[in-house]
Amino acid sequence: MKRNSQTPRFFFLLFLALLFSYCSSETMDAQEVIEDPEEEVEEETPTIHTQPNILLLIADDVSLDATPNYAPELNATKANMPTLEKLMQEGLVFDNLWSYSVCSPTRASILTGKHSISTGVYAPGNHISASEKSLQKYIDEQTNNAYAHAVFGKWHLSGNRDYAQPTDMGIGTFSGTLGGGLGDYWNYSLVVNSEITDVTDSYSTTKYTDLAIEWKNKQSKPWFLWVAYNAAHTPFHRPDDGLISNTSLAPYQEGRSDDLPYYLAMLEAMDHEMGRLIDSMTAEEKANTIVIYIGDNGTPKKVSQYGDTNKHRKESIYQGGINVPLVVSGNGVRVGRETDALVNTTDLFATIGELAGSTTTNIHESFSFKDLLYNDNAATKEFVYASVTPNNGQDKYAVRNDSYKLISVVGGSSEDEEMYNLKLDAYEETNILLRSLTNEETQARVSLQNEGKRIRGE
Repeated sequence: MKRNSQTPRFFFLLFLALLFSYCSSETMDAQEVIEDPEEEVEEETPTIHTQPNILLLIADDVSLDATPNYAPELNATKANMPTLEKLMQEGLVFDNLWSYSVCSPTRASILTGKHSISTGVYAPGNHISASEKSLQKYIDEQTNNAYAHAVFGKWHLSGNRDYAQPTDMGIGTFSGTLGGGLGDYWNYSLVVNSEITDVTDSYSTTKYTDLAIEWKNKQSKPWFLWVAYNAAHTPFHRPDDGLISNTSLAPYQEGRSDDLPYYLAMLEAMDHEMGRLIDSMTAEEKANTIVIYIGDNGTPKKVSQYGDTNKHRKESIYQGGINVPLVVSGNGVRVGRETDALVNTTDLFATIGELAGSTTTNIHESFSFKDLLYNDNAATKEFVYASVTPNNGQDKYAVRNDSYKLISVVGGSSEDEEMYNLKLDAYEETNILLRSLTNEETQARVSLQNEGKRIRGE
């Protein structure tokens, strides 16, 4: 058979055509992939949702000393809290939040936006009145019931069922403990709405988290979730192995000489469960959630790491008793540190209300700092206020501005006052009233006195 002499030439030309086409295509693809190295990639503007989910996390008996990224000058041993540190890295850290020196008035201040002089909740054992409008009820009124809401954990505003229950105050769901501390973190009475059940097999920090996740997963509309852990309140029980890194820590025994490792372990366990709660959210849910973390009052004296534990501890009017951590993260909240902004726990009422949709920025003794979460030039308040439980006939309160702090005794004389320049004397070692005041100091003292009288209605 005679071969076609053109066949080899035909296939050779076809091969060259295909090779050229392939190389051209590769060159175009490479040109499309390689971008100008000098061209800047625009950052995406965070989406700010108008009705975000709001998660309020309250730690018990935690000041700045054991909290990561606070008060480095103390050289204190910090709790292992990676969840909190991530919130700090992705959100806003506040240096000047004032709470009350014990937990009940702090919780009442958040719930009502009022100071104890108005609510009558001065100390543990005082009961909130059912006539007070709760933050949850306020949100319902301001948003036409747009939010689901619940409280899990420590209430400590009514010691037993004879007083106002959380659900009596418009809170949609409550599961937790009505009193203050737990006698045993694995054996306690749990109130679910108005029914009491005994828990004997679940670490309370884990139990509250389980309940919060279960409730959250059932919601079909925006939610406000208040989770108040008993940790790290006494007794300093060793948490379960899966919650702490130091698994060699012996079981806690009353009377041990060193309580600090157990206190720090309880904070680590709480942080672990905070992380589990946050990680239970979908990516979309996380993006639409604002997380607020606070301590409720100062660190107990037996585990305080301040230099002067008589001053700087729970139950004290000095900084270690009332200056607590505040971190806000998520839903477009800016990243940074607020070293100057003054905030009271009362301010959470108006802030959370405005985040949920209220147009009111100032109500009772509550000043919303919502704008500060997104704008570092936002207006802030001029004063903050705190008081301590009356003791031995002395009722003390304090007022501060950006620089000065004045401590007064109710019914006392000018000789009972103390005044400190917190800019220069963060741990209140020098009472400047023991010397002659400058004109600036004199003016500051008068303005602080007037603010205290205004709040107290004097």
